[in-house]
Amino acid sequence: MRLTILGGGGFRVPLVYGALLQDHAEGRVTHVVLHDPDAGRLSAVTRVLAEQAAGVPDAPGVSATTDLDDALRGADFVFSAIRVGGLEGRANDERVALAEGVLGQETVGAGGIAYGLRTVPVAVDIARRVARLAPDAWVINFTNPAGLVTEAMSRHLGDRVIGICDSPVGLGRRIARVLGVKNPAEAWIDYVGLNHLGWVRGLRVAGRDELPRLLADPDLLGSFEEGKLFGADWLRSLGAIPNEYLHYYYFNREAVRAYQQAEKTRGAFLRDQQARFYAEMRDPDAPALAVWDRTRAEREATYMAENRESAGAGEREEDDLSGGYEKVALALMRAIARDERTTLILNVRNRRTLSVLDAEAVIEVPCLVDANGAHPVAVDPLPDHATGLVCAVKAVEREVLAAADSGSRATAVKAFALHPLVDSVNVARRLVEGYTEVHPGLAYLR
Repeated sequence: MRLTILGGGGFRVPLVYGALLQDHAEGRVTHVVLHDPDAGRLSAVTRVLAEQAAGVPDAPGVSATTDLDDALRGADFVFSAIRVGGLEGRANDERVALAEGVLGQETVGAGGIAYGLRTVPVAVDIARRVARLAPDAWVINFTNPAGLVTEAMSRHLGDRVIGICDSPVGLGRRIARVLGVKNPAEAWIDYVGLNHLGWVRGLRVAGRDELPRLLADPDLLGSFEEGKLFGADWLRSLGAIPNEYLHYYYFNREAVRAYQQAEKTRGAFLRDQQARFYAEMRDPDAPALAVWDRTRAEREATYMAENRESAGAGEREEDDLSGGYEKVALALMRAIARDERTTLILNVRNRRTLSVLDAEAVIEVPCLVDANGAHPVAVDPLPDHATGLVCAVKAVEREVLAAADSGSRATAVKAFALHPLVDSVNVARRLVEGYTEVHPGLAYLR
């Protein structure tokens, strides 16, 4: 089975390959094609993968190319993890937004809109190429903003594109751990929303919902990441555990202030950190895997550091430093390729799952996965406060898609102005001005 990774020179690719190395079953991935427009980054990551594979007799073969069409031909699965504009673009997204006093995070608020506007046209081009060159391939999208990009690609690939994210997985794992669930895989997580905008409303073990026990215990609530971020009182008020990214909504003023006061934004930190990694990898004698491991540990430990600092949440737990999206990707591929039926929280088309959204809207919910793809399960309606946020943000995503399709600058302004975290039409206009000045990829807006 052939897997093509778009963004193959990206820093987190070794996580995916490491997961593949642990899969020895029949029907596994036997060849990985890395695609990236930057040959130097491809070379660096290929070296890390070679060291990972040392001593593994049935390790998947690896090849690399800068030619997108060559990478797609013959693919059974396409894993998309591209970053249009690179980390310099992310740093600019943050800087322009913060100068206007609004959030610049890469998937939430003004930064997420800017990232989406320059990413959607590229993602649509990829989707069209996949439909032409590898029509039987399944596309697994991790490119952010994941829900928005998956919806853009689904207009050309239908249900053969599925979005993944590690946030719901990590949240469910933390809740299960706090509740003493020995095997988190046996717990049913009632999670619903959009990507980076969802809530856990229940966690069932052997048919019993254990979440009320957690919500009733202030000590348990305060013992894990989301409890520290949001506070036990607020979680009890919600009657649910929000995805960590909702901290940007519920504590927006504090988050913006923390980012403005930080020595570097997250994007600038990662830009500089990864520049050092790739520079170090130009030395042919550098121990590739060791350098990558060291850099990854620093990256994970500083994740959402500003939010935790503003909430007084302290350092991340050791068990939360190991990501997880690569395990979701592997489980998804195995379920489809081998018909190993499983349940995963994924980004898929709504169909009739949430009545407040249309059938084509991409949402993030538990899905039953088999050889025919991912099928969203029925869920209870969202409470009013969550419905309001989900509908507002989905409306913004639709304006982003419309702007990317039409090239309309006025529609782009509308997308920014309608977002709950942008508080003025004039601010929205200045954001569009600022982003078009720093991003060549937004030159199509007119």
